[in-house]
Amino acid sequence: MTDRSQDLYSKFLFIWVGQFISIIGTGLTIFSLGVYVYKQTNTASSYVFILICALLPPMLLKPYGGVLADRHDRRLMMVFGDLGATLGLLYIFLMMLDGDIQLWHIYLGIAISSIFSAFQEPAYKALVTDLLPENLYAKASGLMQLASSAQYLISPFLAGILLSVIDIKFIFLIDITTLLISSSIVIWVRNILGSIATKHSGQNIMADLKEGIQEFSKSIGVVHLVITTMLVLFFVGLLQSLIIPMLLNLTTVKIVGISQSICASGIILGSLFIGLFGSKHKHAIILSISLFLSGIFFAGLGLSTDIVLITLAGFMFFATLPFINTSIEVLIRKNIENRKQGRVWSIISMVTYLGSIIAFAVAGFLADRIFNPLLQADGLLAGTVGSVIGVGDGRGIALMFVISGAMISLISLFIWQNKKIKGLENVGT
Repeated sequence: MTDRSQDLYSKFLFIWVGQFISIIGTGLTIFSLGVYVYKQTNTASSYVFILICALLPPMLLKPYGGVLADRHDRRLMMVFGDLGATLGLLYIFLMMLDGDIQLWHIYLGIAISSIFSAFQEPAYKALVTDLLPENLYAKASGLMQLASSAQYLISPFLAGILLSVIDIKFIFLIDITTLLISSSIVIWVRNILGSIATKHSGQNIMADLKEGIQEFSKSIGVVHLVITTMLVLFFVGLLQSLIIPMLLNLTTVKIVGISQSICASGIILGSLFIGLFGSKHKHAIILSISLFLSGIFFAGLGLSTDIVLITLAGFMFFATLPFINTSIEVLIRKNIENRKQGRVWSIISMVTYLGSIIAFAVAGFLADRIFNPLLQADGLLAGTVGSVIGVGDGRGIALMFVISGAMISLISLFIWQNKKIKGLENVGT
C-alpha cells in the first residue's frame, strides 16, 4: 500500500468510525420503538409497520439521492442525510414530551428520518470509490458490513440496559448525538482533504436518473446479479419477519434475545475476516459458494426445535452474509463508471429492497393462512413433513425457512453457471 493510499484509507477509517457510532444510535431507536409500540398494542403488525416506514421511503427515493450524490460532493451529501435524519427523531421526542403521542406520530417520525437516509447511503457507498484504490474495495466493504451489523448485535443489548434506567425519549437524544458526531467527522475529513470536483452535464435530475438506469442496464451481468440479489433478499426478508415468532413458540423472550445476539455475531466474524484480510480470490466463485452454504444453514433454522442447533445454524448463516455482500459490491463497483456510481447504487438499492418489501407484505399471510395450518397436529403435512421438523405452532414458519434455504442454494447454482455474472470479474483486470 502506497503512502497516499494509506493516508486515504486512514481518512476512510475515521469516516467509518463515525458511521459505526451513528448506526448503533439508529439501532437503539429502532429497538426501543419496537418495544414501546409492541407494549402499547400487543400486535406484531404494528412492529412490522415500523420496518415498512423505515424501508419503503428510502427504496422509493434513493434513485434521486443517488443522482444528487453524483452531482455534489458525496461527503456533503452524507452530512445532509445525517443531519436531516435528526428531524424525525426530534419530532418523536417533542411529541413524547407533550405527553399525547400517537402511533401515527411515531410512524411519521420514522418515515421522515428514513427519507434522509435515501440521500446518505448512496453517497456513503460511492465515497469508497472516491477515496480508495480498487485493491481496497473489498476491505472497505467488509468494514462497512461490520458497522451495519452493530445495529443487530450491540444496539439491542445497549437499549435493553438503557431502557431499564432512563425513559425512552432520551434514547432519541442519544441517537441525535451519534448523528451529530458522524457528521462532524465527515466535515473534518473534508476540510483536510478538500472538496472533490464533481462533473455533470447540467441536465435535469430526471435525465440524470435515466442515464443512471442506462448505466445500470447496459451490463447484462450486473442486471442478472442485481435480480438474483433481489430474489435472495425476498427469502431473507421472510427470515427477518418470522424468525422471532417462530422462536417464541419454542423458548422464552430472554433466550430468544440471546440467540439473536449470537446469530448476529456471525456477521461480525465474517466482516472482520474480510476487513483484515480482504478478498483477493474470484468474487463470482466466492459468491456462488457462500450463497450455497447460506442456503443450507438457512434451511437448518427450520429443521430442528432445539434452540442450540437453531442458534448454531443462524450463526453460520449470518457468517456467510459478509462474503456474499462483499462479492456483490466488488463485482458491481468494478463495472460502473465512478462518476455515475451514486445514482446507480441507489437504483440497485431500490431494486434489491423490493424483494424485502414484498417479503414483509406477504410473510404474515403465508405463515398464518397457509404454512402454519399445514403443520398443526391435524394438518395435511403433520404425518409427513411434520415427522421430520415437528408439528405445532410455528412449525409452518420452519417449513418456510427450509424451502427458502433450498431456493437460495438453487440460486447459487444459477450464478455458478451464469457466464454474464462471471464475466463481471474480468472487467478492469
